[in-house]
Amino acid sequence: MSHTDQFPAGGGPERAPGSHAVVVAGAGPTGLLLAGDLAAAGVDVVVVEKRPEGISNLTRAFGVHARTLELLDARGLADELVTTGQVIGELRLFGAIPFNIGALPSRYPFLLVTPQYEVEKLLLRRALKNGAVIRYGTEVTGLDQDDDGVTVAVRTDEGDTTLRAGYLVGADGGRSVVREALGLPFPGKVVIRSVALADVKFTEQPSLVVRVHGTGDAFGFIAPFGDGYWRVGGWDRAHRGEPDDSPVEFEELRAIIERAFGSDFGMHEPRWLSRFHSDERQVPAYRVGRVLLAGDSAHQHSPAGGQGMNTGLQDAVNLGWKLAAVLDGAAPDALLDTYHSERHPVGKAVLRSSGLNLRLAMAHNPLEIALRTVRKLVVTHVRPVTRQAVGEITGIGYSYPAARGAHKLVGKRAPDLTLDRGRLYEVLREGRFVLVLPQEAAEPTGLDSPGRQKRLVVTHRADGDSGAPEAVLVRPDGYYAWAGAAEESALAAGITPWVG
Repeated sequence: MSHTDQFPAGGGPERAPGSHAVVVAGAGPTGLLLAGDLAAAGVDVVVVEKRPEGISNLTRAFGVHARTLELLDARGLADELVTTGQVIGELRLFGAIPFNIGALPSRYPFLLVTPQYEVEKLLLRRALKNGAVIRYGTEVTGLDQDDDGVTVAVRTDEGDTTLRAGYLVGADGGRSVVREALGLPFPGKVVIRSVALADVKFTEQPSLVVRVHGTGDAFGFIAPFGDGYWRVGGWDRAHRGEPDDSPVEFEELRAIIERAFGSDFGMHEPRWLSRFHSDERQVPAYRVGRVLLAGDSAHQHSPAGGQGMNTGLQDAVNLGWKLAAVLDGAAPDALLDTYHSERHPVGKAVLRSSGLNLRLAMAHNPLEIALRTVRKLVVTHVRPVTRQAVGEITGIGYSYPAARGAHKLVGKRAPDLTLDRGRLYEVLREGRFVLVLPQEAAEPTGLDSPGRQKRLVVTHRADGDSGAPEAVLVRPDGYYAWAGAAEESALAAGITPWVG
């Protein structure tokens, strides 16, 4: 019996009692986005979460970058999310290095500062609407996989039990039980301890820019939420050994911000205070058999640049359509190997760039300060470096490997093309591949089989961009799968095994 027979995507009568096509561990942003995508594709998915029901009132992550907003747009969520926060067109790091993101070639040329719980609210609503099941108070305690599926051991208030799944996805955070049950190492180190955080009001209103500034012995950052509160964070070399559960005194954080910025901006009315440490780690394999890891379970980054949650959400987008295609029988199981080959290098690159930003913020000795000065000059005045830095921070600059001889666009992010059916990212809400043809081109023959039409949308460009290739095939996650002449488009769709 094949895995698609034992664990069909839908909830038909063939399913064994207590079994699911996919079990997702963790109802954070990564797990909820993945569950919503799978459920939208008709996959029977259950999310297990050890926390009790309810969205956390802590903001934790607070920045949603352009590429993530584009992918949320492909789910009909981005514009609503934008109304919950503050739009920022510039990041100013280390007191002087400006990252102008207002000129990004995107529908969302900005950083959205909004609490993580606002992201979770939208993703939870969508997941439930699409039919995903969320089981709170259910903690994964172990797993056992075989050729046909995964047996997931869980603990609830009623006792210990098991779930059976075709695939298990660990999106259960930096202390992932799923990762530990696989026996995978999580190499890396703690890069900074005892960062104090709070959401506060300011008497003196700074300009609406996300700022990070350091003095060597301390650094601070500020970011506006748009509701009168600002996220502030600070680190002081004198307090670097404090444990995470050590209480934060408001005066401690106020003093750090004043040292870092030369002013505390009249900080007052903190709605919460906390302390955290930051690791830089990455698991060597995102897939082990029928178990996959995503988000903080697979990688942890420094907070510089605000890329952690964004990277996890983009993991989920990459993985969701691939799992759905495999479970539907439209693609071989080997397609899931490309989840690791595409997302692991991105996680590694984020580790490198966010780590560099953090170390520059903590620059202490003359050599480090000199390197920061050089970095400022290069990023500010060398355009290719500027584009690369902005592309890394916002996520729009990352691309996936392409086969030798492929068109130069293959693996790159697709912009929001204007089509005869609307915008590309509106069409992508159907969760299918999109074949985009020139305005005058006829639809290719040989694409009328029910299976192909189920997984393929054919549309035409409406903006007349003469610089674009004649035809492009866009993956469900918004990256180019193929580009070339219009007369070859039927062949392109036909040789893509998970399309036709």
